[in-house]
Amino acid sequence: MKLSHFPSIRILIIIVGIFILIGAAQPSALSEQDQKMQPSQPGNTSWTPPRFSEYQRERSLMVRSQMIHRLPGVRDKAVLEAMRQVPRHLFVPRALKRAAHADRPLPIGHGQTISQPYIVALMTEALKIKPDAKVLEIGTGSGYQAAVLSELTARIFTIEIIRALGEEAGERLQKLGYLTIKAKIGDGYFGWPEEAPFDGIIVTCAAGHIPPPLIEQLREGGRMVIPVGGTFEVQRLMVITKDQEGKIKTEELLPVRFVPMTGAIRNKR
Repeated sequence: MKLSHFPSIRILIIIVGIFILIGAAQPSALSEQDQKMQPSQPGNTSWTPPRFSEYQRERSLMVRSQMIHRLPGVRDKAVLEAMRQVPRHLFVPRALKRAAHADRPLPIGHGQTISQPYIVALMTEALKIKPDAKVLEIGTGSGYQAAVLSELTARIFTIEIIRALGEEAGERLQKLGYLTIKAKIGDGYFGWPEEAPFDGIIVTCAAGHIPPPLIEQLREGGRMVIPVGGTFEVQRLMVITKDQEGKIKTEELLPVRFVPMTGAIRNKR
């Protein structure tokens, strides 16, 4: 029985051959590491952040011992899950990788530090971030806090005044797959007026007073978390809320110690 007697069979064989050739031309399957780092498209407010298996056990232990079993503890399940997922060891200097999950801040260069895990979680929880919220961070540092925030909403904006540190953080966030975070170099005292208003503002350096531009850029119904106080005095971690009428309310969480805010704030009283 010759194929020439059955044109439809010949056509089918040709089509199958074409599909086989197309499949052979496609790239090979993603490696395990690549699969863990595949985010959705930038700007997608329901994006899927990258995932990393290395040090996953240490992150889980960090959350359990430093956040859940602590007073005051962190209770927000979304925040706790964010802390479990973000690879903290990739946001500290290589020499400190094994100490990344310790219950203390660590130096990241340029006279700056990455806050202890508990404080990162506590401040994130205090913002009460809702899906699709627009959040501004003052003090990018190594980029860790921004990455944690991006687990809760894709609309994260972060400012760093130290150019070298900010550029390093921006490159790190892009490399790791946190593509929805928008970062820039600038003086955080003035906020980011082009992107205001914000549902939440988080300040990761201590200010002698609450910067008026940040209050102005806080949306009605929004919340700001900021450490207030001088370098050589007890600083207070404050939560600032703005009601629907624009009135401000303050609440103190606990005493803290942060590196000082620099820039224009030094000339403001």
